[in-house]
Amino acid sequence: MKVIWAPWRIRYIESPKPTGCFLCEAIRSEDDARHYVVYRGNKCFIIMNLFPYNPGHLMIAPYRHLPSLEDLSDEELYDLIKLTKFSLKILKKAFNPHGFNIGVNIDSVAGAGIEDHVHVHVVPRWSGDTNFMPLLADVKVIPQALEETYKKLKKALEEI
Repeated sequence: MKVIWAPWRIRYIESPKPTGCFLCEAIRSEDDARHYVVYRGNKCFIIMNLFPYNPGHLMIAPYRHLPSLEDLSDEELYDLIKLTKFSLKILKKAFNPHGFNIGVNIDSVAGAGIEDHVHVHVVPRWSGDTNFMPLLADVKVIPQALEETYKKLKKALEEI
């Protein structure tokens, strides 16, 4: 039997779970690196997913705490889509993925982990990036630490 060590996960397991909105907390903070905020736009911002499906998994969210796309102003919708497009450019520069999954989950029945602060997911994909682990062991292996991913994204952003 193979054992996969993930000692950084214990910090999440043992820590108290937040009661507020981590997206709003990230917006209010000036420490972008601590919250993995990659970019701040006019009405929305780009932040890394702390529990990514793949390295570079980004989320684009409005500054306002609203549950659905239909609640956003036209200016917020435009910035949301503009930053989604910009995320593709950053991810291509940083990781050279073969494709992307882009989506919005609205409400818990649709899979939203954060039901009351709408956001767009941008997940970079590579040929062969799925393997036997999720099928046999219900485990997803993420091959890069969040800190390394953040540094790579910020470097790509500077080069753009």
